[in-house]
Amino acid sequence: MANVAATLTTLAVALALAGAAQAQPKASAKPQYGGALSIANAYYTIAPLTFDSADWAWKFNQDTGLVYEQLFAADLSKARRNGGKHDFITDGWIPPDALRGELAESWKLLDNPLRLEVQLRKGVMFPAKPGVMPARELVADDVVYSYDRMNKSPKKIPTYFDHISKVEATGKHTVVMSFSVYNAEWDYRWGWGYYSAIVPREVMETGGKDWKNVNGTGPYALTNYVQGNAMTFTRNPAYWDSETIAGEKYKLPFADTITYRYIKDESTALTALRTGKLDIMESVRWSAVDELKKSAPKLQWHKFLSNNGSYITLRVDQKPFDDVRVRRALNMAVNKAEIIKTYYGGNAEMLNFPMHANHLGYFEPLADMPDSVKELYVYNPVKAKALLAEAGYPTGFSFKTQTSSASLDNDLLAQIAAYLAKVGVKMEIQVLEYPGYLSAMTTKTNAAGYFLQAGLTNPTTSLRKTFVSKQTWNPSQHSDPEFDKKMAAVYAEPDERVRQIKVKLMVREILDKAPHIFLPVPYVYTAWWPWVKNYGGELRAGADRPGPIHARVWVDQELKKNAGF
Repeated sequence: MANVAATLTTLAVALALAGAAQAQPKASAKPQYGGALSIANAYYTIAPLTFDSADWAWKFNQDTGLVYEQLFAADLSKARRNGGKHDFITDGWIPPDALRGELAESWKLLDNPLRLEVQLRKGVMFPAKPGVMPARELVADDVVYSYDRMNKSPKKIPTYFDHISKVEATGKHTVVMSFSVYNAEWDYRWGWGYYSAIVPREVMETGGKDWKNVNGTGPYALTNYVQGNAMTFTRNPAYWDSETIAGEKYKLPFADTITYRYIKDESTALTALRTGKLDIMESVRWSAVDELKKSAPKLQWHKFLSNNGSYITLRVDQKPFDDVRVRRALNMAVNKAEIIKTYYGGNAEMLNFPMHANHLGYFEPLADMPDSVKELYVYNPVKAKALLAEAGYPTGFSFKTQTSSASLDNDLLAQIAAYLAKVGVKMEIQVLEYPGYLSAMTTKTNAAGYFLQAGLTNPTTSLRKTFVSKQTWNPSQHSDPEFDKKMAAVYAEPDERVRQIKVKLMVREILDKAPHIFLPVPYVYTAWWPWVKNYGGELRAGADRPGPIHARVWVDQELKKNAGF
């Protein structure tokens, strides 16, 4: 794989200017141990979905990433606040020049036969867990067990591990992953992705779904969970990793406890931030920022374009959405420019899906798109009515759109329904609790319309998970054998430049077919108090995994006390 290194280098260069975070000064004060952090994660309205990795829940890393580690993680020393070039915001893309070994001490991608050889760190320990397991060292068999369990799970995402023929321990600390074909996401799929946690057999055999059994090699132990309210993590004194600050090495983690808060009501969460009950709030809507800057002027801020695409999927396997004219008509019937102006107060971009603007080399601005794509973003109810009539619906039709009670943007659906009503289309809005909402999609029983604000992950996964046949996160049920072949060719292509061209063409194809009502994507803010140190608004050190970031935060306890908190 001589060209693999060149491929990754090209990707790194392409990403060098990614993100909008402003450079932050390096931490100058000496780090402190102790204190407590209270954090509302990016998806603070959604409580943990499971504590069992084999359930293939997208939120698993966010909730357990302080406990369960992975082979790889982001090298946070290359964050912008440290003088680096990365903001570590994107939910599932670590730039290749910012990849570090976590449980992996070293790794090599080898040819003839094609395989990945990983050397694990020695002396990394699972702590003792009464009634579950004694303290013991992490070994290669744990990686093999974790992979096999995920691969055999009935909830596995189709095709996810199809490029892997075998994972085996060839030594106590050596793991070899044999590939049947090259896959451009080899490091993401089983290294630092959504489904890459290394879990001990003892936990899962004792009862992996019980939070009380959770036990990993990470910097913290999960010591309390109040369902739907909060998870509390306590410092693991035997943790192996360290952080170098101002040339001096410090053992991790810094804070004694970290609490993740789950708050369904946005105003309650904002009050908690304003009154110092939250130290960090990772996702603050633009509409709350001006008031917070007045009422809590000492808050620190980072602005970024949301990692979530925003859209209403339309089931292309059912009438009337099996007709592209109908789907295009609904896009033209929605005044997207007005949504940006009135709903988002100008704080949104028209096009940021299925590629994020941070996906440099893959992203094409709307101005560069074909005219057939551009017209989907221009309000044109006259042409929308004409297309509906041409498709056999001169008086319109009715359909149901499902959404989650955890969404903060359900009022946007009412505005969209009003636009559609002007062309004779009635959209019924059904609000479901998040577990039921998610289940509707994963079981493919979702309604004809399905409001989704899903992470774009990375350039290739964004297309695969959303538009490849039978994929879990494909509620439009888009299925095209030729598109699937193109996706397979992208993954098999080791040349980054060629992949970028292929992806751009596939994005154009998807937008033109309009399997969704594409909606504007807002800017979002992260806020934190000045006593939060060694932090600059970073959100991800792996796929939706903030744990390594939070383990490196230290609390200036005197500053916090003097501020009255």
